[in-house]
Amino acid sequence: MNVIPTCLEGVFILEPKVFGDERGYFFEVWNRQKLADAGIVCHFVQDNESKSRFGVLRGLHFQAAPYTQAKLVRAISGRVLDVAVDIRKNSPTYGKHVAVELSGENKRQLFIPRGFAHGFTVLSDEAVFAYKCDNVYMPSAERGIRFDDPALGIDWQVNPDKWILSPKDTVLPRLEEITPWEE
Repeated sequence: MNVIPTCLEGVFILEPKVFGDERGYFFEVWNRQKLADAGIVCHFVQDNESKSRFGVLRGLHFQAAPYTQAKLVRAISGRVLDVAVDIRKNSPTYGKHVAVELSGENKRQLFIPRGFAHGFTVLSDEAVFAYKCDNVYMPSAERGIRFDDPALGIDWQVNPDKWILSPKDTVLPRLEEITPWEE
């Protein structure tokens, strides 16, 4: 597996080695020891999956302490633009983001440590999106940042008139209004 650092400390693109032949393909999605050797140490406790159609934009979400989560995300099928925003209080990249296309074809994954908000938008007709979390979901700890906060400058690669949003994502606070994450 190829582990590629991004411009945000602790966020990595994971490119698996895919073994394919006339029968199909095989690859390791997660190998604790190989990733620990690359500096990624995480004990996942929950797997989630969603199916969405073109234009669905989910995020930007995170959970407050003590329920913060690290995530390993991927598109099983289809294409998504996946975004991680640094919300670590004393980080030199606070408020910066990284955006990576994940697809069933490229089989890339994105590892997002604790201290980041996360979201994605669907670029294909539909996408099946999966993610591992190192902490359980706790509704009372659910937080978020507006996906269209000008301070973030995220290009979601979908025309705004095509966005499909949940009502809760349209009323999230801006980055300047949240309590930054502290370890």
